[in-house]
Parts: sequence; structure tokens; C-alpha cells
Amino acid sequence: MQALKRILNLRLWSLFVKEFHQIRRNRRLVILLVIPPTLNIVLFGLALNPTFENLRLGVVDDSRTPESRELISAFQEGLVFNVQAYYASADQLGDAISRGDLDAGIVIPRDFAESRARRETAEVQLIVDAVNANTATIAGGYAARIMAQLNQRIAAAQTPRQQTNDQTNPDAISLNPNPPAARPTNVTPRMTLLYNPGLRSAWFITTGMIGLLLVLQGSSVSSASLVREKEIGTIEQLLMTPATGSEIILAKVLPIFLLLAVDIGLALFVARLAFGVPMRGSVWLFFLSASLCVVCGIGLGMMIATFTRTQQQAQLMSFFTNPPLAILSGATTPIEAMPAWLQPVTAINPVKHFAIISRSILLKGSGIDVLYPQLLALAAIALVMVSVSAWHFRKQLG
Repeated sequence: MQALKRILNLRLWSLFVKEFHQIRRNRRLVILLVIPPTLNIVLFGLALNPTFENLRLGVVDDSRTPESRELISAFQEGLVFNVQAYYASADQLGDAISRGDLDAGIVIPRDFAESRARRETAEVQLIVDAVNANTATIAGGYAARIMAQLNQRIAAAQTPRQQTNDQTNPDAISLNPNPPAARPTNVTPRMTLLYNPGLRSAWFITTGMIGLLLVLQGSSVSSASLVREKEIGTIEQLLMTPATGSEIILAKVLPIFLLLAVDIGLALFVARLAFGVPMRGSVWLFFLSASLCVVCGIGLGMMIATFTRTQQQAQLMSFFTNPPLAILSGATTPIEAMPAWLQPVTAINPVKHFAIISRSILLKGSGIDVLYPQLLALAAIALVMVSVSAWHFRKQLG
């Protein structure tokens, strides 16, 4: 009881209560802590989808045979391509793509059926709008996969004797303008999908966005809180109290940390409710790593507060810090897709380490024996950021 009284009588406790009530009375700040994380996780999970559906497809069918209709049906079987219209010539198809009416088109030559009947390679032209290079690459991959599946069905429909006699000129369909003669293979790949058998892209996006939102929320809230003290002049009043600079900083950081800790549970709940993201690992390990991520965000906000005097200046400076954090985090796009010289820079990004931790805990069920390098890196970044920003801010108070 005496120890409790001594704790309650500390100047730090009085400052903590004062800061907590001040944050509680700021309704805009409370709304900022609740609504943006919820909306951003849902919107990013729905909008940042690397898969495509209903790509607008145009068709030029010069063959007009059952074989060409079989090919067109193969493109329509999935949800990737949706045939919008048929055109009389490749020029009309190209004009429609240039106007933006179509995303892709296929041109089936007049001798398509005859080439298949002679067991020759039948060539089909695929035209893709490559203004969006990512869409063009994925659309080409989908088309090649559709062709491969159709070739497998054609090969399976042949009798073993036909396959033996036609090995030199197999019945194949190719998108390559100069395809080599292909020999049928006896090797059939079987893919096993681990950790995300449904290939839900939202699982990848949301597990990475949690860390990004925690860092951005921590930086914006802490910088706004500290800069506001400068604007209204209460920093000078606090300096007149017996409290030391370290106690003032700690009393301002602790309430923000506790409020942002609630965002950890909120983000996890929204990811589970909206997208069914599983929890296959330790909940406590996830909260520990997420807390380190919050501390990194608070340290970044304190650093911004030391270089600015108004909230408007703090918001403008965040434009220089937030985009690199998001782009170089691997939260929405794989780091392996970045240039080789840029990938080492991501090592100092706390969001990058938490994204690895989050996906490993939630989707793989990994433990601390696997994730300790990322945890140590996250702890080191948090320690450096908070120490440097606190030292600089305490220097300004002095």
C-alpha cells in the first residue's frame, strides 16, 4: 500500500492523468484513433487486389469454326476475361483498344481449324493494352495458362496411338509468333498451396497494412499532441513545474501508447471480421511486436515535433516521411520486386520487419524461435528512434 501511494504521489502520475484527460477531451483525436484504421484496412484489403476479373476482351474470329469457338469458350470459362464484342478485322480491334473500350483482344486466323486438323501448331495473336504494364503482364500470363489448359484437354482427348503418331507435330495452340515444335511431356505439375490455400490477396494486404497504419497513426497523433503544446504555450507552463524534461516526455508518450494499443486489437478484429484472416500463432507475440511498431511511430512523431512549431508544419513534414515508409515497407507489394540496390534500404523501415512478423504469426503460426531477427531489428529501431527524438526534444525543453 505504501508503495502504491508513493507511485500515485509521483509527479509522473499527475502528468499522466493530465495528459490522458486532455486527450479524452479532444474528440477529433479520439475519432482519428478509431475510424481511419478501420476504414483503411477494409478499403486497402478490397482495393489493392493484384488479381483481375472481367477484363474486357474483343475477338476477331476469321476461322468461324467449332475449333475457334472452343478457344473463345476457354477464355470465357473463368472470371478473368469477359468477351465484350466481335470485330471484323484486327484494325478495328486495335482501334477499340486504343479508345479504351477494351483491355485485350485475340485474333484467330482463318486457317486455325485446318492447322489443328493437320496436327500443326495453330498460332493465335493476343493484343493487350500495355499502358498499365502490370495489367498487361498478368493478362498475358492468364492467356498463356488458358492456352496450356486447352492444349492439355486436346492431348487428353487423343487416343494413345494418335499421340504416338503425332509426336512430331502435336496438336497445340500457341501465342508465340514463331513457336518451336513442342513434344508432349509426361510430367504433370501438381501445385500445393501452403498457408493461404484460397489465394486470398486480402490476407497479404491486410497483414501488411496493420503495421503501416500503426506507425502512421503513432507518428501523426504524437506529433500533433506535442506540437499543440507549443502552439498554445503550455510547454512553458510545464517547465515551471518541478517535473523534469524526461517526466514530461514520458507522461505525454504513455497515454498515446495506451490508446494506440487499443488500435492493435481493433485492427486485428477488423481483419478477422472483414476478410477472415486467421490467427495461427501467438496472440501475445503479435501484440508485443505491434507494440514495438507503435513505439517506432511515436518516436517518428516526436522527431517531427522537434523540427516543427505548428501542426500545419507537422502535417507538411509528414508528406516527406509517410510515402517512403509505405512504399519501402513491403506491406502492399513484395520487396523482391524492388530494384536490388533499393532493397537494403528497407532494413531501416520498421513496417517492413513488422509485416514479416505479422504474416508469419497470423498465416504461418511462426514463433519467436523463427522471428527473433525481425523482433530484434524492430526493437533496435524503436530504441534508436525514441532515444534520439527524446534527446532532441528534451534539449529543446532545456
